[in-house]
Amino acid sequence: MDKSRVTHYRWVIAALIFFITLVNFIDRSAISFVIEPLKKEFNFTDTQFGIILSAFGLGYMLLTAFGGWLVDRWGARLVWPIAAIAWSLCVGLLGFASGFLGFIGLRFLLGVTEGPHFPAMTRSISDWLPPSERARALSLGLVAIPLSAVVGAPITSYLVADFGWRTMFMAMSAMGILWAFVWYWCFRDRPQDCKYVSESEKQFIEAADVKRPNEKVVAVDWRFILTHPTLVANNIAYFAFGYMLFFATLWLPGYFLTQHGLDLKSVGWYLTIPWLVGAAFLKFGGFLSDWLYQKTGSRRLARSHLIWVSQLIAAVFFVALGFTESFYLSLVFLSLGLGFGLMPQPAFFSINIDVAKERAGASQGITSSCLSIAGIAAPILTGFLIDLTGNYQGAFFLLAGLTGIAVITVVLFHHPDREWSRAKNTAA
Repeated sequence: MDKSRVTHYRWVIAALIFFITLVNFIDRSAISFVIEPLKKEFNFTDTQFGIILSAFGLGYMLLTAFGGWLVDRWGARLVWPIAAIAWSLCVGLLGFASGFLGFIGLRFLLGVTEGPHFPAMTRSISDWLPPSERARALSLGLVAIPLSAVVGAPITSYLVADFGWRTMFMAMSAMGILWAFVWYWCFRDRPQDCKYVSESEKQFIEAADVKRPNEKVVAVDWRFILTHPTLVANNIAYFAFGYMLFFATLWLPGYFLTQHGLDLKSVGWYLTIPWLVGAAFLKFGGFLSDWLYQKTGSRRLARSHLIWVSQLIAAVFFVALGFTESFYLSLVFLSLGLGFGLMPQPAFFSINIDVAKERAGASQGITSSCLSIAGIAAPILTGFLIDLTGNYQGAFFLLAGLTGIAVITVVLFHHPDREWSRAKNTAA
């Protein structure tokens, strides 16, 4: 290979990150399409099913912060494929579950094994992409989250309807294992060590980021990560984002089945609409965040303002969703609420790189821990509110309220430029 030729191999890495995130979210949300079959076969209540769903969040919380440390210590090339193989096996084993405790145990293990995913994504992009491209690269990876429903909802619903829920779980387990081998072959923890990267591309990456570390980080300044005002505000807002995400991925199929009387295959197709809107908004959010940063140099404008404005608009649509019984209006409000809710996700991730560059994996691990706490709360509270009221109105209002709290927190405390400058001056 001609090392003087300019390459764009960093975007090949970004594409591999996109694919495994697609697989990751199909795997973790596939259970949402077997709510009714499992309730009929095992006589689960909505509250019990919410407990099964929340077991994932508990396992996720236990390893996501530690998973970030593992990624910083051992590298994404090793940790990520091991995690992908492990969670794929957990998904396949769900096809053999035979009761309440079995589902809880396997969902818990699924959460544990998926814990390193987002820290590995953040660290890989931190090491391979310059600041001017990070939000776009993150948005490419993160857009796989809504697209996982676009791709996975029809496939999953048809597999369940035609072959049964056990076959569906077993069929979904192969993709992550295949990706693990491809990633280990193609990726290196430092682009300087990858034979597919030209010298020109290496120089471009290095020149664009003067603070790029040459070695993996072993010591982590947990005090900085846990007390930095911008990171704390970012994590609180990300909890609200995570609550929305778990609510949407795990309960929306049930919402359309019970509140609007659709059959399972129709649900699979109708759900592609709000998730396609969400994918478009999320991807646009990445481009908008980078564009604002390039034009102004202000992280407050490019990250903070994008986060709170998007979440505020999302909250308005979630409130409206609680007051409508029309199927088509529900679809419109849900699509816009989900779209604006997903829009700031690249900015959330960029903050961990902007503020905690050398500790990006560990910092993202803490942020993802907040999402995992939401993954415990959202399924249980939603199931409880449905059993209590017989509808989803209370669940939508609670979602809107948490999003509103996130807006206030970001407006008041999310100042990445001010805090980052202060941190640099202290370090100097």
